Amino acid sequence: MEPLSLLVTFFTDYGYMAVFGVLLACGFGLPIPEDISLVAGGIISGLKYTNVHVMFLVGMAGVLIGDGIVFSAGRFFGQKVFEIPLVKKLVTPERFAKVQKKFAQHGRWVVFAARFMPGLRTPVFLTAGATRQVSFLQFLALDGLAALISVPVWVYLGYFGANNHEWLMQWVKRGQVATIVVLALIILAAVMIFYIRKRNKKQWQA
Repeated sequence: MEPLSLLVTFFTDYGYMAVFGVLLACGFGLPIPEDISLVAGGIISGLKYTNVHVMFLVGMAGVLIGDGIVFSAGRFFGQKVFEIPLVKKLVTPERFAKVQKKFAQHGRWVVFAARFMPGLRTPVFLTAGATRQVSFLQFLALDGLAALISVPVWVYLGYFGANNHEWLMQWVKRGQVATIVVLALIILAAVMIFYIRKRNKKQWQA
């Protein structure tokens, strides 16, 4: 039985709390795709077990609270968080070095981009907290902005495709590709803005 069908069955039995709990666990590195969890939440709304607008709010809450706890754990424990056995498996020295490099290149916007990178999301949020790359409010704003893009897309996609599984899976695949493309365009725009500002600053100083 595929993950989506399993989640739909589980969410149908336990409703909003199940969706919230799974999304919370995803924030801690549970190996279940967050987008599929949100789609499953949308599906049970499309099947009239829950209200889709409430599901959107539950999805936002599960995502942001889970991410906030991960960030806060890094903030509270500092570098010691990487000595915890479970964290060691999630944040290997190679991943930590990769995240640090991304912060050096792109600054706080790495937090925004991490929402669209499942493999690096938890390491980025832990590192952001542990190394104090951003404040909690900055983290919440950037992560919240990214969630406002991703969460409704997946929830409402599941809602509208609840009765057409084949159509839904086609759009899930397209949505994953589109998310990557949008992220690439956002990063490209940010890099261009950075270099334009840097060039203008040099011209002003000259």
